[in-house]
Amino acid sequence: MKISNSLSNSSTITGFILLGFPCSKEGQILLFVLFSIVYLLTLLGNGSIICAVRWDQRLHTPMYILLANFSFLEICYVTSTVPNMLANFLSDAKVISFSGCFLQFYFFFSLGSAECFFLAIMAFDRYLAICWPLHYPTLMTGRLCTNLVVSCWVLGFLWFLIPIIITSQMSFCGSRIIDHFLCDPGPLLSLTCRKAPMVELIFSMLSPLPLIIPFLCIMCSYALVLRAVLKVPSAAGRRKAFSTCGSHLAVVSLFYGSVLVMYGSPTTEHEAGTQKIVTLFYSVVTPLLNPVIYSLRNKEMKKALEKFLGIANLPHKEKKALGN
Repeated sequence: MKISNSLSNSSTITGFILLGFPCSKEGQILLFVLFSIVYLLTLLGNGSIICAVRWDQRLHTPMYILLANFSFLEICYVTSTVPNMLANFLSDAKVISFSGCFLQFYFFFSLGSAECFFLAIMAFDRYLAICWPLHYPTLMTGRLCTNLVVSCWVLGFLWFLIPIIITSQMSFCGSRIIDHFLCDPGPLLSLTCRKAPMVELIFSMLSPLPLIIPFLCIMCSYALVLRAVLKVPSAAGRRKAFSTCGSHLAVVSLFYGSVLVMYGSPTTEHEAGTQKIVTLFYSVVTPLLNPVIYSLRNKEMKKALEKFLGIANLPHKEKKALGN
């Protein structure tokens, strides 16, 4: 902390100071090792899903194409913050340049918006598959799937473009210390030389929409799915229908549960430590858990991953040992 204060008063500072998780040098090294393992596991898990979908012809369907894009998005999402966080664990300065800060801000929130759109599109796909099973191949065509994927990426990266450009042109005075592990809009706007009500208004209007609109679409989709499933006469048919939605619902619950805790109430109500923990959960922990959720609850994905990793060719005893 003393180092951070001395740096903040230095005229040589050319950016912001991300405090991250202040602790002893040994604690910083321990955090570096922990988050390095989490980051590598996230890359491995999501990368395996992408490769399994790419190389298994049985998974060349809209559901798994959307899942592969979602996994690639998760890789980009954690990469927008974790490498810089790892570098700060080993750095005494913990400085991020102005351009680096705004680029991180842009990619983090753009990818987060794209994730919300993808979750909504995946819910829509499950709605078509369960409520319109006979018409599903003609409704969810390859062309429609491609258009939906492109729309998610484009909308995600266009959404915060104007607010980022406006904010990057503002001047910052006094302390440049950001008590966070990433460049968050709240701490950034508090460091501006003068209040910018117009910019704050733009953020307050644009920021919730990528969360609220997709969330409402997800809720509507699953309300219709639930109504259709309850009409299925057999218990086995209901279980099968619910199982196709289970993984996606678990991922939606993890992501939206933590995001709504963070942004469902004014940022000022949260202490800095709480902000870091909640942000850490939906930006680092959730991308780590998503491949596990999808692979454990989906038999086709599990078989494809076993084939990709070469487990299917192992003797039965070795495969059973790996399963344990």
